Amino acid sequence: MFNFIPCVAGCGRPAISGSNICFVHQANQKREIERLVGHITENETVKDLNAAGVNFDGINFSGKHFYGCNFREAHFNKCVFSGSFMRMSFFDFADFTDCDFSKSDLQFMSFAGAKINNCSFEGSELVHLNFLGAAIYKTSFSNSNLYNSRFINTDLEEVKFVDCNVKRVNYASARQKDVLFKSSNTAEAIFELEKI
Repeated sequence: MFNFIPCVAGCGRPAISGSNICFVHQANQKREIERLVGHITENETVKDLNAAGVNFDGINFSGKHFYGCNFREAHFNKCVFSGSFMRMSFFDFADFTDCDFSKSDLQFMSFAGAKINNCSFEGSELVHLNFLGAAIYKTSFSNSNLYNSRFINTDLEEVKFVDCNVKRVNYASARQKDVLFKSSNTAEAIFELEKI
């Protein structure tokens, strides 16, 4: 698991991997992005990487294996993660636009508070994922296994869950507009909080 090393500038953000300061305080952010992207693209397996707050634009992460990485508050635009394998990685409050996670194996991960717009998670294993409080628009999870994932208090608009396994998926307090669950086992999902 990534180490939380506070930025020496005293802002409270975590220092990015290979540095003692956070991304916001980097004097040359472009160079740091190139360094981190180089590390990811040169290695099939990436462990314990801290890239909190980093901006990634048009990067191909497909087929990569990520373990215990921190991408909190990172920005991803037109990035490809198809066929990727991720475990125990954090994308809390990250921003995804036009990204492709299709045919990926993502388990035990958090996308809490993330903004996900016009993305694809189709044909993926998405087991034990946390989307608590996320805002998800124009995105497809179709043909995926979402077993025991959580969309609690999530904004879902124009989202497709066609032919998905949604057993034990929790949608309690999720705000839904134009959400499609065709051919999914919604009787085994949770849509309301249980009263005690």
